Amino acid sequence: MGRILCAGLGPGDPDLMSVRADRSIRSAQHVAYFRKMGRPGQARRIVEHMLAPGVTEYPMEYPVTTELAFDSPEYNHSLATFYDEWATRLADLARTQDVVVLCEGDPLFYGSFMHLHTRLQGRATVEVIPGIPGMVGCWNSIQTPFTWGDDVMTVLMGTLPEADLVRHMQTADALVIMKTGRNLPRVRRALSDTGRLQQAWLVERGTMPGQRVVPLADVDGSDCPYFAIVLVHGRGRRPEITAEVPA
Repeated sequence: MGRILCAGLGPGDPDLMSVRADRSIRSAQHVAYFRKMGRPGQARRIVEHMLAPGVTEYPMEYPVTTELAFDSPEYNHSLATFYDEWATRLADLARTQDVVVLCEGDPLFYGSFMHLHTRLQGRATVEVIPGIPGMVGCWNSIQTPFTWGDDVMTVLMGTLPEADLVRHMQTADALVIMKTGRNLPRVRRALSDTGRLQQAWLVERGTMPGQRVVPLADVDGSDCPYFAIVLVHGRGRRPEITAEVPA
């Protein structure tokens, strides 16, 4: 019996990968990874110089990305079929050998691998190697503490209706907004409505080549790449602890 080993690749910089993930990838003979159709794939790019000679690669190409509305029945059916088929292929492969599945960030934090993970239960031995979530790499690129004391950090998806974004933003301290891209104008309006736009940052391609860190108020939102995240630092519910000078 083999295993399906999902390696979390971290935020994008290969140097921020765990030692265990690095070791597993370099010794792998079978490697699978997600990618858009016709694209090399971000996960594959991260491990470009790590794969052993002769490794067998399994590009798992999404059947759709933005062609259909993500909440439409057609989109859900297409993706469900895709995950069903790949779960079967990976389970069959793992009957005789190990296969490493690559996943950006952490595999169990909004990752595509979660859809395979649920389908593989009872069909194969599955192990997950944790990775640094992309948002952690992004807020470290700003070089400012992100949360203080009792700050509540809220993670939102830019795909949410604007009214829901506003509602969550009104009560949160630190904010992480993922899945921006074409949703950035909606995110920008919601932050403006809640008075938080001036404190927001846009981080594009965090920790990767071409990284860009800019105040969101300086961006019109008409052109935002897929690998982008919006961050708003915490309000600081408790004062910073400082050393007192003895009298």
